[in-house]
Amino acid sequence: MLNPKVIGTVLFFVFFIPSLGANFALANEPKEVYWEDLVPKGFVVPPVPMDHNGNMTQAQPNAPLVEELNQKLVKIPGFVVPLEGDADAITEFLLVPYFGACVHVPPPPSNQIVYVIFSEGVPIDNLYDAIWVTGTLSTEGWQGDIASVGYRLSGMSVEAFE
Repeated sequence: MLNPKVIGTVLFFVFFIPSLGANFALANEPKEVYWEDLVPKGFVVPPVPMDHNGNMTQAQPNAPLVEELNQKLVKIPGFVVPLEGDADAITEFLLVPYFGACVHVPPPPSNQIVYVIFSEGVPIDNLYDAIWVTGTLSTEGWQGDIASVGYRLSGMSVEAFE
């Protein structure tokens, strides 16, 4: 006859230990974040000001941020506005919610722009296509010539948005 302690130990290793591994794997999965998730509850994103004289003024350069996202592993879709890199790889870019933001139309509020850094650089095949970017998000912000940015992301990977 089997000892009840032995049965309990076997059941523990068969059922409980594998579930710990699954929970650990889920903890390391990036959280999918969308642009509305970067806006605090109650904040209304102002419309992008349109000036037909060619002036491009940012809608709100110091928009409030969602502090709970600071230092979180995230995956966010968007469009690339290149800042640094070459024809083969981009090391710094702005991730924006719609094509042409910061280039063809005025920048959106600062909480709708993410400054992305890749230490090794990543290839971006087509700037017209949306991508997913995965990395660690920060509420540190960034200031550039074309916009004030609320979030930074230390990039880990890029993939096509499908």
